[in-house]
Order: sequence, then structure tokens, then C-alpha cells
Amino acid sequence: MKVLIITYYWPPAGGSGVQRWLYFVKYLRDFGIEPIVYTVENPAYPILDTSLEELVPAGVTVIGNKIWEPNSWFQKKNQVAAGFLPQKPTLSQKFIRYIRANYFIPDARKFWVKPSVKKLNQYLQTHPVDWIISTGPPHSLHLIGQRLHQKTGIKWLADFRDPWTDIDYFHQLPLTRKSLIKHQKLEKSVIQSATTVVVVSNEMQKAYAAFTDNCHVITNGYDGDIVSNPILDTPFTMTHIGMLNADRNPVFFWEVIRELLDSNEAFEEAVQINLVGKISDEVKQSIRQFDLEKYINYSNYVPHQTVYKLQRKSQVLLLFINRVPSAKGIVTGKFFEYLQAQRPILAIAPEEGDLAKIIKETQSGSLVGFDDKEALTNTIIALFTAYQSNNLTVNTVGIDKYHRKNLTGELAKLLKK
Repeated sequence: MKVLIITYYWPPAGGSGVQRWLYFVKYLRDFGIEPIVYTVENPAYPILDTSLEELVPAGVTVIGNKIWEPNSWFQKKNQVAAGFLPQKPTLSQKFIRYIRANYFIPDARKFWVKPSVKKLNQYLQTHPVDWIISTGPPHSLHLIGQRLHQKTGIKWLADFRDPWTDIDYFHQLPLTRKSLIKHQKLEKSVIQSATTVVVVSNEMQKAYAAFTDNCHVITNGYDGDIVSNPILDTPFTMTHIGMLNADRNPVFFWEVIRELLDSNEAFEEAVQINLVGKISDEVKQSIRQFDLEKYINYSNYVPHQTVYKLQRKSQVLLLFINRVPSAKGIVTGKFFEYLQAQRPILAIAPEEGDLAKIIKETQSGSLVGFDDKEALTNTIIALFTAYQSNNLTVNTVGIDKYHRKNLTGELAKLLKK
């Protein structure tokens, strides 16, 4: 079996967008499926990680095609990093955001659709495949898959790493009613016309059930072996991996840390908070507000292998879910690597969401609801007490199913069925 995978993110891209299909490609051959990757030839990736190129299996066909995209111009004019929308934008930023939201639908990669359909349609005439797979965001790529499916009749799988109109920042976009309706129509059209749809969480599956009864959940996961008995940090390290934008800013977390510092001398001497990834000005402002700078270690993006080491030696792993309407369905890709690290997880997220269910099922840590200050305080005290007695451990159960190879096996079953 051969599958054509249409993806914008591919090594040397870094960050979360590249992980899912890089690891599917790594293992698909183990299940008798040959992947062919179609991606951009001249990408404007916000993050680079050349170490990920080593994970691409030898001999995998990668087809490149040039893209024209205004995304880098938008980011430059907005003077913000990708994934960050200013909470108090300037007049210029408001104007640029309005243009981007209403004239580049579904996103700024829309100009890649037409040339991609032309090139891939020609390619498929002499290189037949059994499946076309598109993965988004950017959701423009689903329009490529849709049009190829309509032209060729080849089965098409639409993979949603994040939802379309329910994505965490969608509610912040200054969309006109006409633009919103266009997004909704495109999303519905993609979901209904795909041979099958794959999403990463149960809440996403519920949302798409209104459009299709052929939607399947294949979560993100972790790769590699579980390392037992790692050498842990000496300080009481609490580490967050990944970007922290304004939606992920847990103000009451910083408040609780400040109160514990003021009331517990041992905590004050031991605690160290590591923030690895891009941090918004709003988060840094909250940290300054509670006078926490001396307890914070900032690190920008670091290679993936370095991230593994940081996670495994940290005393506690922090996970802050975006406080947005779609929060119940958010399970970050980094969470599954937290499972692999075998360190206690402290998450701030909806108590009835998908993340809460997995943490409870795997016994991997604690989850506190938004603004539950008392529960957060008690949880951190319990973790610190265990740390003081050299008994801060976690014994997860049933996490093997989240290994990337096992998840690829689920994908292979779906394709072969």
C-alpha cells in the first residue's frame, strides 16, 4: 500500500506541528505501507530543528513544491512571533489582523492549493497511491486533498491535529459574518467529503459527529524507550515545555507560588521554575507582578533531544491548557512526552476535559481546574513534601498505547480497513 501525505511541516521544521506525521512516516513501513511526502520547498518555518531530519527513514520519497505565502510579512508587521496574538494590539496590528482574518481564508497558505493540485494530479497519473492524506493546520492543505480526491477518486483521509473553527485562537480573530460563514462551510465540506476523518481527541470527535459518522480518534504520542531511575535535578524544579501565550497564562499559579515563597522558607530555597519555549509579554508581566523573576529560568526553543533530557530530570512537569472555549478538547502533544518522562505532571485544565481523563486513566499526576487556588496550593505542597522526603515519584499505567509505533499501527488498520 502507498499513501501520499500532504503536510506543510516537515524537517527541518521544529515545534509541535511536525511531530505527528514525522513519526507516522517513521513507522508506516513496519505495517506494510510506503509513505510519500509532499511538502513545501521554500518554507518560512518559525522554528527550525535540524536534528529531526535524522528521524526520516532512508529512501522515503519527499516531493517539494515552492510556495508563496505572506505569513512572514504578517508576522513582521505585527512584530509578534507565530502563535502569539497581542491582547492589546496597536491600530496597525488590528488592521493587519483584520486583513489576514478576512482575506486569507482558510489561512495564509491558500496560495499553495492550486499549484499543488496541478503538480500532484500529474504525479499521481504515473505514480498511483491507495490513499491521499492531508494534515492541518494549516487547513488549506485539506483543500488540496479534497480537490485531488474529487479529480482522481483516490480515497482521502483528512487529519486534524487541531480543530478548524474551534482552534484555540479562532475566537480572537476579527472575522466578519461573511468570513465566519465561509470558514464554517469549508470545514463542513472537508469533513463531509473526506473518505475518513482522523482527530486527536474525543471532544473533537464529538464536535465533528454532526458532519460525519466516519471520524476516528488517534491521539498524539511519544517515541523511544521509557528511562527508569533518571538522575533528577537537585532543586525542586517545575518545568513547562512549549510556548506560553496569553491564553495559557495561569495567573493564579504565579500567585500561589508567591504565597508559598512568602510562607515556606524551605520552598523558597529549593524551588526553580523552568520555562522552555517562547513566552508572551503577558506571561512575563504576570511573573514580574508577583516578583518571581529570580526563580524563573527562561529558555527559548531547544532541540528535541535536549527537551527529552530536561523532562526526565525535572522534579515536576507543568502543563497549562489554553483558557478558551475549546479547552476541554485540548491535549497537547507535549503531554505524551511527559508520560514517557515518568515524572509527576501538574496540569491546569478543565476538570471534565480529555486531558483530565487521560491523566486519571494513566495515574500520571494531578489536574487542577482553572482558578481552583486552594486545590493548586494543596497539590504543590504535597509534591514538595514528597520531594523533601526523596519520595517524589509516579507509577504510570497503560501508557504503551500512546507509543508512536502503536499509534501508527492504529492508523495502518484504519487505512487497510
